[in-house]
Amino acid sequence: METVRDDVVLSLVRGNITLEKTDAIVNAANSRLAGGGGVDGAIHRAGGSGIMEACRRIGGCPTGSAVITTAGNLSTRYVIHAVGPVYRDGRHGEDRLLAEAYRTSLELAIKTGLKSIAFPSISTGAYGYPIDKAAEVALETVTAFIKANKGLSLVRFVLFSDNDLVVYEKALRKL
Repeated sequence: METVRDDVVLSLVRGNITLEKTDAIVNAANSRLAGGGGVDGAIHRAGGSGIMEACRRIGGCPTGSAVITTAGNLSTRYVIHAVGPVYRDGRHGEDRLLAEAYRTSLELAIKTGLKSIAFPSISTGAYGYPIDKAAEVALETVTAFIKANKGLSLVRFVLFSDNDLVVYEKALRKL
């Protein structure tokens, strides 16, 4: 699914984020930037040791924030490591922290002069964030950001499963 919002292409696809050729891909990272499973592990494996070396130099990243590194062996130029919240019950600032992870990633992309960025569904794997709630937060945050900021031409969400894609498509139609 693809739409244009404020001169920015907003795209939803099912796929493997490590194969994206956007200027940057976003990694659903942990606060230690230590690699892990899911999207994080896939990006580190595909990108090689250069990404981990850059993460070690940075040292860490608080929940709700993001940092940018080299992309190592990936087809993209940069990896933006965004740390989303672990979902507890929705009453511990999870929505705010998730929105901040997306917003900080977008700010880093513009600050770096990037035109295109690809996101996974942050916090919906091991961190347990319900996909329907996460999709709403992600898409509302991204659409508000691109309305208020110029510089990007493409924001893509690369979803891991057919179900995730359907949930994101439904959330986008509601906006």
